Amino acid sequence: MPQPWQDAALPAETRAAELLSRMTLEEKTAQLSAIWPGSDEGGEDVAPLQHEFSAPPSLTVDSGEEAKVATPAGEAVLPAHGPGQLTRPFGTKPVDPAGAARVLARLQRHIAGANRFGIPAQVHEECLTGFNAWQAAILPTPLAWGASFDPALLERAAALIGASLRSVGVHQGLAPVLDVIRDPRWGRTEEAIAEDPYLVATIGTAYVRGLESAGVVATLKHFVGYSASHAARNHAPVSMGPREQADIMLPPFEMALRDGGARAVMHAYNDNDGMPAAADPELLTGLLRDAWGFEGVLVADYFGISFLELNHGVADSPAGAAALALAAGVDVELPAVRCYGEPLLKAVRSGEVPEELIDRAVKRVLVQKIQLGLLDEHWSPEPPLLAAADDPESVTIDLDPPELRAVARRLAEESVVLLANEGRVLPLAADARIAVTGPLADDPAAMLGCYTFPRHVLVDHPDTEIGLAVPTVLEALRPELPGATVTHLPEGPDGLSASERPDVWIAVLGDHSGLFGRGTSGEGCDAPDLELPGGQAASLDRLVETGIPVVLVLLSGRPYALGRWAGRLAAVVQGFFPGEEGGPAVAGVLSGRVNPSGRLPVSVPHRPGGQPWTYLAPPLGQANGATSLDPTPLYPFGHGLSYTSFAWEDPSVEEATVPTDGSTVVSVTVRNTGDREGTEVVQLYLHDPLARIVRPVNRLVGYSRVTLAAGESATVRFVFHADLAAYTLQPGQRIVEPGVLELRLGASSGDIRHTLPVALTGPERTVGHDRVMACPASTVPAQAGGAPL
Repeated sequence: MPQPWQDAALPAETRAAELLSRMTLEEKTAQLSAIWPGSDEGGEDVAPLQHEFSAPPSLTVDSGEEAKVATPAGEAVLPAHGPGQLTRPFGTKPVDPAGAARVLARLQRHIAGANRFGIPAQVHEECLTGFNAWQAAILPTPLAWGASFDPALLERAAALIGASLRSVGVHQGLAPVLDVIRDPRWGRTEEAIAEDPYLVATIGTAYVRGLESAGVVATLKHFVGYSASHAARNHAPVSMGPREQADIMLPPFEMALRDGGARAVMHAYNDNDGMPAAADPELLTGLLRDAWGFEGVLVADYFGISFLELNHGVADSPAGAAALALAAGVDVELPAVRCYGEPLLKAVRSGEVPEELIDRAVKRVLVQKIQLGLLDEHWSPEPPLLAAADDPESVTIDLDPPELRAVARRLAEESVVLLANEGRVLPLAADARIAVTGPLADDPAAMLGCYTFPRHVLVDHPDTEIGLAVPTVLEALRPELPGATVTHLPEGPDGLSASERPDVWIAVLGDHSGLFGRGTSGEGCDAPDLELPGGQAASLDRLVETGIPVVLVLLSGRPYALGRWAGRLAAVVQGFFPGEEGGPAVAGVLSGRVNPSGRLPVSVPHRPGGQPWTYLAPPLGQANGATSLDPTPLYPFGHGLSYTSFAWEDPSVEEATVPTDGSTVVSVTVRNTGDREGTEVVQLYLHDPLARIVRPVNRLVGYSRVTLAAGESATVRFVFHADLAAYTLQPGQRIVEPGVLELRLGASSGDIRHTLPVALTGPERTVGHDRVMACPASTVPAQAGGAPL
């Protein structure tokens, strides 16, 4: 007969309440903290101030004892009654996946057996570019997700990532990042999806749906405003008004929770107008829970609760920081216990912190563990593959299976953006003489963002192999063009003899990702401007001066200013840390095997200064006579070329007059007028010419990828609801007002092909969390030549 909290027939809330009522204060508090085995060993920090916080604090309480046990990342001390969470057992050092899964199962059995109620730990890992573990598949970085404009593919990728996590006993993934890019000098630009909130929302929500479909808890981060820091400095203060927060930063989180079903949120490190996110009850409880109805678990960003004491200066002790965070709504301290352990216990016992706040957080944690099956009567710590094996010790686990690698290849190919092809040298001739140069031409690191295991962890384990194949551009180009002469000239023109004079240079430039100043892109690797790093601009100048056509391949974590070479390069190809299959994807674009279909998720500027700027600017944020600075980008948001051509014909709007609570259908027929198959990305922008507050000139409200054979056409249909025109009039009030709008069909934010006026009529409406947030798109194919089927 199961105990009430083990009875799967009962609602999760009922089971959690039953268990909570039987727990002591010490047992409850243990559920709100984590341990991070291996984090106190040598090596560089992978979280801010990691080693300052890594010395384990006293976890002993009045009842129970600590225990020293083996974990996948090394020996660790387990606190009495817990821990509630295990931090990154696979993502802290290189461990064999199957062997670590077996150790984790034994550890979980020990944890569950060491407390009165058989409660195991919830295990979390990073999964921003795939499962951040040794030998695990490495997908393109999130900026490349945005470049794909393909939510369905991201949902599939996330489902496969989730399956990998579940296969070794992981319950929660710390992704996606939903910060909207406000200043690309920010080092974490590579981890973000785009500078547009609608693109971030739709791609991020798709990722959440995929991860959650695999039974893994998706964690939205960083809530909220982190990417709007002063001067793009990591952790720097934010001075964001309520409208910017409501209309730019919050919608991706709102959609991912409401439509994606995310079950966890992580607070941001920053303060906004002096209020740290981790201590803001209006944000974490009033908005997130009371207004939006979020019922999941809110976790701290790593050491973020301690930051309230040590960085923000709003608490005078760990207990004070715990009190602020717990009252604001932070349920779990990650990655290890400091504030939510003995300091919080003492504060509750002394009456400084109400025990009701402990109960509130613990119940949320228990409900989630029940949803994950961790408190079921017949729960087993072994993941299915181990549980089903006659000999678990002989089981091997492939974290880079062919199916996931195929998705990584497709995502990489869809994310490569052809920015320019002025010399028409691309695709490369099959018999071309090609000189490949640049610091990233033969470097696997060119493919890898800062949250990939090789760049995040293996830099501290130089004797350990990457554990999977990551072909470079040079390695991939040779088999891609077997009839061509491909020469590697790392020294550039200095190594060029008269007999070696190539037909074309391929210059592979960009970033090396890293953490906290150990790279040119990545967390804590912020840039003073958008000049190509490390003297690469001068190297590119020298190549151009040879008179030989230069194809620039830029593999980076942010856009860089390219106006210096406008009109001087034969072609420009942009990839954003495209992952393990990035080399073949780029080579495929260069050869023509892949017809490029990526579109810019961020604007590419003319000049390295002038930041911050994004395309979401009102009229006075655009070029005008009031300033000598012209912010017009060299390549606008949404830009990307193809090896074929498309005609956009017969634009129409079904109803040109729409109630303020109604909808209409916008259509356009796209025809492939070239000689090969290709993909066009049709983008729908909203222009509001007259509003009660200043609005952006263009704002993305819909998009659709359309793949067409040569001569084929299809009609793209968008269902536009009036709610998509809503904006925040004042804090807490989002309105849809009557008036004339323009719906603009464009190939980019700077290339509008057709404009369709729509009049909203009827009363002004106030809309809330239940408003329409998405613009569904469908494609109706037609016969070659455009005749409808």
